[in-house]
Amino acid sequence: MDLGLKGKAFLVTGGSDGLGFATASSLVAEGADVTICGRNTERLDAAVRSLRALGGGLVEGVRADVTVAADLDGLVEQAHAQRGRLDGLVNSAGVHSGGAFEEITDDAWHDDFDLKFLAAVRASRAAMPHLKESKGVILNVLSTGARAPGAGGGMPSSPLRAAGLSLTKALANEFGPDGVRVVAMLIGIIRSGQIMRPAVEAGRDVEEYLAKIADRMKIPLGRVGEPHEFGDTAAFLLSPRAGYLTGTAVHVDGGFSPVI
Repeated sequence: MDLGLKGKAFLVTGGSDGLGFATASSLVAEGADVTICGRNTERLDAAVRSLRALGGGLVEGVRADVTVAADLDGLVEQAHAQRGRLDGLVNSAGVHSGGAFEEITDDAWHDDFDLKFLAAVRASRAAMPHLKESKGVILNVLSTGARAPGAGGGMPSSPLRAAGLSLTKALANEFGPDGVRVVAMLIGIIRSGQIMRPAVEAGRDVEEYLAKIADRMKIPLGRVGEPHEFGDTAAFLLSPRAGYLTGTAVHVDGGFSPVI
């Protein structure tokens, strides 16, 4: 299926690694032009090389910290200037965090708020004039905890992901008349560096480690997700093929979430 993304331009925050990189890979493979950002220059450069090797759309990398307002504003303007248009924004920057509620400090709450919520607010605000012009789309990458937070280990992330889900709906309602769509993806456990790092550092077999995670979490499909499964779903949601989807969230979790 041709998703109709060739020649369209997207900005993917956190695109140098993990789910952001998976999204950028699927977009580039579909012929889209993609700008990614990251804080680590070495990792960012390596990601750009890998994406360009796919032979699809054009790829640019910009070093930026999404928790710094000036960096974000400059990132959006660079992404727009490089192509003269911006058709989509993917808010995917984030790191795994979680702990027992009574042990989480105010600083930890503030840091997670800046990274997982306020960065999406700022990026969306900066991109909105361009997205109105292109009748583009915003994709917010959240987690199943936004709808079904678990007990223990889910904070501060889950409450902030719930805020991201509310932001998705609010922006969809406000900017739908301008032709801008806003959607979200609620992820479960996807194979990524963050997930595999503990096994690698401990010298454990990664596949066995991931299988045990799937079994312990009782994922109905019996396995963790693959990056391309996430990236391909993201590309579809960003494409004209999903043109009547807005203000909603799609679970990519192997059936793990207890709610629809």
